[in-house]
Amino acid sequence: MNTVGEMLREWRHRRRLSQLDLAIAADVSARHVSLVETGKSNPSADMVLRLADQLDVPLRDRNRLLLAAGFAPRYPERPLDGDALSAARGAVERVLRAHEPYPALVFDRRWNILMTNRAVDPFFADVDPDLLRPPLNLVRLGLDPRGLASLVVNLADVRAMFRTRITRQLATAPDPELTALYEELLAPGSEDTADRSIESDVAIPMIIRIGGRELRLFSTITTFGTPMDITLDEVAIESYYPADAESAAYFTASDGTS
Repeated sequence: MNTVGEMLREWRHRRRLSQLDLAIAADVSARHVSLVETGKSNPSADMVLRLADQLDVPLRDRNRLLLAAGFAPRYPERPLDGDALSAARGAVERVLRAHEPYPALVFDRRWNILMTNRAVDPFFADVDPDLLRPPLNLVRLGLDPRGLASLVVNLADVRAMFRTRITRQLATAPDPELTALYEELLAPGSEDTADRSIESDVAIPMIIRIGGRELRLFSTITTFGTPMDITLDEVAIESYYPADAESAAYFTASDGTS
């Protein structure tokens, strides 16, 4: 197992900071950073967290740093549907409901869907039941022909979006399971060269064919500010919006299908 100093050095390299850069940001001496990284100085829990904060280390990994330094984890990980996070879950539910009639969903750091609003249901109607078994993964759902891939007109764009976002995510915080998902579905050579690519000077939409129509959607991501729980640190709400009047009319129709 790596020492806390080795782990901090890895995070510093990942963030492309020098020891001096980190020292200035954390308001400590560069010599102290060097001593911590080489194991010649044992940092306090507060120092570990101060350095981790400047390195933008996710809460899950801050716990690992604390454990490596001989301290108890500081951040709990509680289920989103548990009593402890009821207020946060209620806030998420309000966001999902308020976004109707447009689709919105909540997913975790591995892109497993945790919650959806009612506007998502029609898109799942023809998905293979095997893909709908927990954990329901948004990337697999979007790229598997048994899922939504056969309905997505510009699959190349959607695949490129997933590839870009997950590549950035892994650069920020490596994760073996997410790496495996990337290699399964997004590694070079996995794309279908027949996919249609869409030009856009604003935001590249996802174009999905449903109910005899082509819906053009773009999305935004919402996360919790300054979370102190690992679950809240890792969840995101993705909200989809119509990119044109025809797509908006589909969602605002009284029965959602006309």
